[in-house]
Amino acid sequence: MKYRKKPVVIEAWKFNKEKWNSEISQAKLSDSYPMVLLSIIGGFKPVIETLEGDMVVSDGDYIIQGVNGEYYPCKPDIFHKTYEVVE
Repeated sequence: MKYRKKPVVIEAWKFNKEKWNSEISQAKLSDSYPMVLLSIIGGFKPVIETLEGDMVVSDGDYIIQGVNGEYYPCKPDIFHKTYEVVE
């Protein structure tokens, strides 16, 4: 059998590591990316707690809010193949 993905409108943000670093260096949570946490394990990396476990967010990744309010990162090439802008 073949299946087609149901059309769903999602919210997403393009992650900018420099902006995130600047905001968290002021000893606060990031205003731009509150769902991205600072992991001191493995060298102070930005991570998102997902349903599948902690995932590192790289500069340029998209952060997607899923249909149940959860967040997860997506690589830009996969994001652009999967999603298009809604007007």
